[in-house]
Amino acid sequence: MEINPTRRIVLRGAGSIGAVSALMMAGLLKPTAVYAADWNKAAFDAKDTAAALKTLGAGTPAEHKDLMIKVPDIAENGAVVPVDVVSNIPNTTSIAILVDKNPTALTSHYSFSNGALAEVSARIKMGQTSLVRAVAKAGDKYYVAQKECKVTVGGCGG
Repeated sequence: MEINPTRRIVLRGAGSIGAVSALMMAGLLKPTAVYAADWNKAAFDAKDTAAALKTLGAGTPAEHKDLMIKVPDIAENGAVVPVDVVSNIPNTTSIAILVDKNPTALTSHYSFSNGALAEVSARIKMGQTSLVRAVAKAGDKYYVAQKECKVTVGGCGG
């Protein structure tokens, strides 16, 4: 008698789920520990750009030609403003996106390791026309690129 290939796939999948469940119950596999890793609550709660940069450890970052930010000149809907950031600075380990005139300046923060390509594409909210900044950390130094984006309809309740 031959076993149905679909049945084999289902049985193999069930076995895998059982093994993962056993590891989780034994405490050897903790997926929730990853979700809260290195979250900088103070930086995300900062009300202005200077405070957010200080909390991130960036202080006053320098401009660098290899850090590029792409933001539209005019965003018709501030609720979904596309932002693309590329850092060609060697050893870039993080990129943060900040909006000067938002209620909280830091919109997102991304970490990279093991030589990962430091490239981010995000959709952010903007309450009004403002400077959008990308801050990259490479080694022990911070670099910034910025561009103004005009918002016609605010996305932060404005």
